[in-house]
Amino acid sequence: MRRSLRSTLSALVRAALRRCAVDKGSALAASFEESWAGTPDVAEMRTTRNNTLPFLGTSTGTLTVDEGTSAERVAQLASELRKYVARHDKVTGRITANNITFTVVADEGRTGEVLALWRSLTADDQVKRADIHDAPWREATVRWRIEVTAVDASGVLTVFKDMLTEGGRHRPLTGVTVLRVTGPGLFVETDFHDVFPAEAIAAYGAVLAQHSVTGAALRRDAVSGSAATIVVADSADVVHAGELARSAAPNLGAAVEVRGSTGT
Repeated sequence: MRRSLRSTLSALVRAALRRCAVDKGSALAASFEESWAGTPDVAEMRTTRNNTLPFLGTSTGTLTVDEGTSAERVAQLASELRKYVARHDKVTGRITANNITFTVVADEGRTGEVLALWRSLTADDQVKRADIHDAPWREATVRWRIEVTAVDASGVLTVFKDMLTEGGRHRPLTGVTVLRVTGPGLFVETDFHDVFPAEAIAAYGAVLAQHSVTGAALRRDAVSGSAATIVVADSADVVHAGELARSAAPNLGAAVEVRGSTGT
């Protein structure tokens, strides 16, 4: 009985020290590592230690599952991790499976949505890797930041549209979403207001339909909302390509740039 009492007291003391640790982020990381050590089907565990002020801090714990782990087991791990972060509000929980990393949040509904997106992305042969991260900002407390690497430029636009439009292959997440998709020769992201950059994509499509495009970046811009930089082959008519782009995106003005591969 004495040994049992000493063991209980020792556990309580360790828990109290973690709660009151000067390096709070380090204590949270250590607790995460201890809690998840030896978890079946977890090949690797990584933690971060963010010690902000004395007795304040945060930590992120990422579980990388074994290759070939079933979707059902990944869902089970996500459920267990959701419960963990619900009990530890200064801990961010993440899972990496099939080259896709996603954040698990305390809210069961949001975690279910992310898990569903993970499933569809793993089944999409246009996707090489992805990262789905909870990213609240100012008044947008329900907000996601998603970064995807696609296999080629055609796949970039396909995946981008599928993830932001209703009826696409991937069900859009609830809440504001910052989406960035990259592939060979093309980068595209949501506009400054986190919505579909219709004009920037239209400018790119108009040039691509008549000229050889070697690269393009369709990015957010604080002034115009979106900006488009399109690079065409030196053999192309740069002036004509520029006219096509600006005609397709009249509201972007100077935020649309078309140039040749050598910079002309």
